[in-house]
Amino acid sequence: MSGTHNIPVSALEGLSPTNRACIERLRRHQPEEVDLSGYPTAKLAAVLVLLYEKAGELRVLLTTRSKSLRAHPGQVALPGGKVDTTDADVFETAYREAHEEVGLPLHDPHVYTVCTLRPYISSSKLLVTPVVALLTELSILDSLSPSPGEVDRIFDHPLEAVLDPSLARKENLSPKSSPDWPYEDDFYNHSDIDLPWLGNSTYRMHRFRSTAFAIKGLTSDILITTAEIAYNRGPTYERYAPGQLRTFAPILRILEAESGVRDVVSGTSTPTPKVEVGVPSGLGEAVVSTK
Repeated sequence: MSGTHNIPVSALEGLSPTNRACIERLRRHQPEEVDLSGYPTAKLAAVLVLLYEKAGELRVLLTTRSKSLRAHPGQVALPGGKVDTTDADVFETAYREAHEEVGLPLHDPHVYTVCTLRPYISSSKLLVTPVVALLTELSILDSLSPSPGEVDRIFDHPLEAVLDPSLARKENLSPKSSPDWPYEDDFYNHSDIDLPWLGNSTYRMHRFRSTAFAIKGLTSDILITTAEIAYNRGPTYERYAPGQLRTFAPILRILEAESGVRDVVSGTSTPTPKVEVGVPSGLGEAVVSTK
C-alpha cells in the first residue's frame, strides 16, 4: 500500500498551484510500513479522507453519525468502517463504505486515490487505515445523501484549519457553549490523558470547532497528519503531549502482548518529521463505524 499512485495531469490542472502542491506532497507520502496480513480481518477498518478544492481551498468531507447509533452517536467521523471479508483491500473498504454512508459513486472517474496513511488504533482496538482521495468534480457533492440510521449530516471543513484553527473563523461555526461545542474556546482546545497501561505515556485529545459537532479523537488525528503532509508544516498548537508515543510500533507491541499477534511490523517509519499515533484503546472519543 506504500506505492505511489498516479494522478493524471489533467485532473490537477483545475487546482490552484498551492493546492496542487499539497496533493503532490500527499501523493509522494510513504507511510510507516505495516504488514497487517497476520491480523484478524474482523479487527481491520478503513476510512476515506476525501479532499476537494472549493473557493480556492482544500476541504475535507465529514459526517456526523446518526444519533440512533449505540457507539458515538452524533459525533463527527470520516466515511468508513470495518473491512468486509469480500473486500480486496482497504481501498475497496474505504470506497465501499463511503458509497454506503454518503452515496459517493463507486469507481467514479473524478475520484483519484492519492495515498494511504499508516494504521491508527481505534477505541475498540480496530486497526484503521486512512485512504486519502481527491475529488475533481464538485457537482458530485450535490448528489451525496446521508444513509438513514447511519449518518445524520454531511458537511466539510477546511483542511488547513486543522493546522491553524483560526482559519475556521469564516465558517458558520456551531455556537460556543452549545451541545455541539460545549466550550468557551473560539476554535480549538485539547486535553491530555494519562495512559498507565501504555508505558505510562500520555495522549493529547485535539478538538476543533466546526459547523457541526466538534472534530476530535481519531478523526482529528488523521486530519492533522493529512494536513501536515499536504502543507509541509506543523500546527500552530503543540501537537503532542509530553511523553506521548509518536510511532506506531510501541502501540502495536501492546496489541501483540494482548492478542498474541506476532510479526506484524515489516519495516520502520519513514523519515517523516512527525509520524501519527492513533487513538489507543480505552479512549472513548475515537470514532469509526463497526457496523
